[in-house]
Amino acid sequence: MRIVRSASVTWTGGMKDGVGAVSTDSGALEGYPYGFGSRFEGVQGTNPEELIAAAHASCFTMALAMMLAKANHTVVKLETEARVALESAGDGFAITSSRLKLKGQVTGLDIAGLTAIANEAKAGCPVSKVLNTDVVLEVTAA
Repeated sequence: MRIVRSASVTWTGGMKDGVGAVSTDSGALEGYPYGFGSRFEGVQGTNPEELIAAAHASCFTMALAMMLAKANHTVVKLETEARVALESAGDGFAITSSRLKLKGQVTGLDIAGLTAIANEAKAGCPVSKVLNTDVVLEVTAA
C-alpha cells in the first residue's frame, strides 16, 4: 500500500520581508501564514519546525496506540508533545533534534512497560524514520 499526502505553499517577497501561506490537501490548513517572523521572532503564524513537530507527535502517538492495542492494552489517554530544535549550523541552520514527551495512562501497564512499548513505537514511527536527527523520548505516567 502506498499513500501520498501533500501540502503546498505560496511565497511572495524576500526572506525577511516575505510572507508565505501553507495549505494541505485535507483542508486542515488553508493559506495559514508563515514567514521569517513566525520562524525566528515569535510572530503569529506557523513554521516548518512546528509542522514537523505536529507530524512527529501525531505519528508517534498513532504508532504507540496501534502497538498497545496489538499487545491487548487499553489506552485511557496518551498525550504527546514534540519539540523540534532549529539551530545555527555552519553558514545556515539545521534541525538538530526532536524530543518526544509522552504522558500516558494505559490500563494494566506500568511505566516500565509503557516505556518499552513507546521506544518500539518511536523506532517504528515513519516520521521518526524520516528525521535524520537525534529523536529523544521521555515517558511519564498520567
